[in-house]
Amino acid sequence: SAAPSAPRAAAMAREAEAAGAPLGSFLKDFPSALGPGEPLPWSCVGSGALSEAEAPGALSELARNLLGGSRGVPPLLAASLIHTAVDEVLRTDLTEFKKENVERQGEGDEERFTCTTCCFVFVLSVLDGESLQRCFFNRLRDVCFEWQKQLPPLRPLKRFLLVSIHAIRNARRKMEDRHVILTEFNQLFGLADGIDRAYFAIFDGHGGVDAANYSATHLHVNVGLHEEIVQNPAEALKCSFQKTDEMFLLKAKRERLRSGTTGVSALIVGNKLHIAWLGDSQVMLVQQGSAVTLMEPHKPEREDERARIEALGGCVTFMDCWRVNGTLAVSRAIGDVCQKPYISGDADGDSFDLTGSEDYLLLACDGFFDAIKPYEVVDLVLDHLMQTKGVGLKAAERLVAAAKENGSNDNITVLVVFLRDPQDILADCLRDTKSHEAGDDTRSSPFNFLSCEAAATQ
Repeated sequence: SAAPSAPRAAAMAREAEAAGAPLGSFLKDFPSALGPGEPLPWSCVGSGALSEAEAPGALSELARNLLGGSRGVPPLLAASLIHTAVDEVLRTDLTEFKKENVERQGEGDEERFTCTTCCFVFVLSVLDGESLQRCFFNRLRDVCFEWQKQLPPLRPLKRFLLVSIHAIRNARRKMEDRHVILTEFNQLFGLADGIDRAYFAIFDGHGGVDAANYSATHLHVNVGLHEEIVQNPAEALKCSFQKTDEMFLLKAKRERLRSGTTGVSALIVGNKLHIAWLGDSQVMLVQQGSAVTLMEPHKPEREDERARIEALGGCVTFMDCWRVNGTLAVSRAIGDVCQKPYISGDADGDSFDLTGSEDYLLLACDGFFDAIKPYEVVDLVLDHLMQTKGVGLKAAERLVAAAKENGSNDNITVLVVFLRDPQDILADCLRDTKSHEAGDDTRSSPFNFLSCEAAATQ
């Protein structure tokens, strides 16, 4: 290929220097490797029991928190560093980190657990989490040292994406929602085929935050490491929900956890949108100013869900709302070990073509969708864009405020992924308004016009 022009080469050099500066700062803070027994640079997680299946997600999450935030390592660079360090550590002999098999729950339990649906095998032996984390940190530091001399090429997404996120505890005692934004999906999993990938998810925990935390740490890792991630990403996404559920159930039995979480995720791969979900968190699409329903949430009152639960010997009763066995108001979730199999961990999924006419995706928990209807989202976002002159970064904040004003007392998390520049969305809306005023009825939808007209009067 041709060499870059002089201005482009200079720009690339400046970018490399800017990206490499945080590595120098990191190495200044950690000038030498950690020795045995030295404290870790993070709060130790899973030191008592960390399964081999959990290791990639746990190590990745620790490193993401360490490199991001105040350290200012660019997300693309941080993800690439993490992938390299995790991959190198897990390719080594992990025998020295293994502890005795504490995950056996009683006589007759097997050494391995096989998911018959997804063909995953879970090895129940566990690792010494603290020693493994120390080894991982030292390898991460080594990679930073090597890359400070020569950074590898970092390839950002070609697709336009702008993310707006807002989450509040609201009137609840605890915040049990979690969310994941991963536009650097390719870098985190070493995918270098030139196809854009980005992952987004929201988890709405109940009975505690353990299941939501676990899912936010491991689900995307299970997706990225799935053998079908390149050839069949829809299958990888859907199947990884069940793998995450079964991994968490092992942890729940080991540590006597009782929590659960609903979850909804979106994986953009090139010009395809793949979604998967468990429970009543939802994802919707807005296309040319119109709300598009992509899924049906898992609620006990759904005829098919009620039939499934009753066939298993459970019941669905009305107690202020429809509940499974008089307890949970959702019929599928990750976790809820005491309610399996009535609360299923088998996700639903779907795939859609992206044509370029899509405005944005919206993912949110039931604390939002119980208070705001999908068609109302369009009005609220367009009104926000009118007031901000096309700046969409706080669109999610506006939506959360509207849900609270409409009476939601639950935790509320809203994640808006703009697939087109909000300035263009607003310009199209105003153009449709002018076309209508001139007597032209060729606008994309009457709902689009009405939303713009209402916003224009603010």
